[in-house]
Amino acid sequence: MTFVKVCSLTDIPDEGVVGVEVEGKPVALVRKDGEVFALHDVCSHAEVRLSEGEVYDDTLECWLHGSCFDIRSGKPTGPPATRPVPVYRVKLEGDDVLVSLDSADNDENGES
Repeated sequence: MTFVKVCSLTDIPDEGVVGVEVEGKPVALVRKDGEVFALHDVCSHAEVRLSEGEVYDDTLECWLHGSCFDIRSGKPTGPPATRPVPVYRVKLEGDDVLVSLDSADNDENGES
């Protein structure tokens, strides 16, 4: 499993989201209660950037139509989305945020 440094922890606002590119793929990084979660940064409903949305509790809400996704599993928690978005593994090393696109979870969500 290969982890790539994508940003510093301080680049992600607490209870917020930022968009980054990891090996050419768009990734939304969500910071919640000191943890960081990584999801594919494209809504499965409208194909817009999730990183332009809002974080509520454990949910990332798409700005366009209000689709909601669980930040841990990528599963939709509110319509109109019905398909999950892939989630990626995150590792913190000091202030560095590292993401791996190699994850068994991605196989389940149809992402490789």
